Amino acid sequence: MKPEIFHTSSFVSDAVALIVGEAEKAIAARGVFRIALSGGNTPRPVYEVLAKRDLPWSRWEITFGDERCVPPDDAQSNFRMAKNAWFEPAKIPAANILRMEGELEPAAAAEKYESALLEKSSPYGHDLILLGMGDDGHTASLFPGTNALDVQDRLVVANYVPKFSAHRLTFTYPLLNVARHVCFLVSSIGKEAVLQEVLAGNQNYPSARVAPVDGHITWLLGGGA
Repeated sequence: MKPEIFHTSSFVSDAVALIVGEAEKAIAARGVFRIALSGGNTPRPVYEVLAKRDLPWSRWEITFGDERCVPPDDAQSNFRMAKNAWFEPAKIPAANILRMEGELEPAAAAEKYESALLEKSSPYGHDLILLGMGDDGHTASLFPGTNALDVQDRLVVANYVPKFSAHRLTFTYPLLNVARHVCFLVSSIGKEAVLQEVLAGNQNYPSARVAPVDGHITWLLGGGA
């Protein structure tokens, strides 16, 4: 399915509206809304606005598309950012949040997270996965030239990223591509050339390889794209 591309000057409010709309549809149809979060600076204000909404959080099942291999209170932790911006202010039940345990040995942490997803539902499919895109075209922690790009038999892996000399925990394409909806939240400033290549389908960029089999993709682009 061809991606929907939206250029917006109201990035945060449009992102919140999209997320809430998907939640309402999923809860009405299946009683639960399964959403995977992205980290970084771009989604933080979105999470902060969501925290102020009065929504049925007990019906939300929140996962993470990737994580640094750090403890949950580390400044680099995606979980820590989401907790501070959203989970704690909104008082989301801890049982509804499935955290990647970045403090564990990476391979063990990835295996544990995959098992936790499959205990919830096998196969596990998200209603909405939020993704970002780096200036090298990476998404989640699927970086150009890394081993995780070719994984087809796992949902979550520990991916060694040479540019950081470190492992990252990340969803793989087999999990990303069974989502009902994938939304890229991207501030396009400084990324225009790469974004053009990704949207043209250049498979050298990991973001271009996200292609839900029975779902759809939205690109919400802020920053004057």
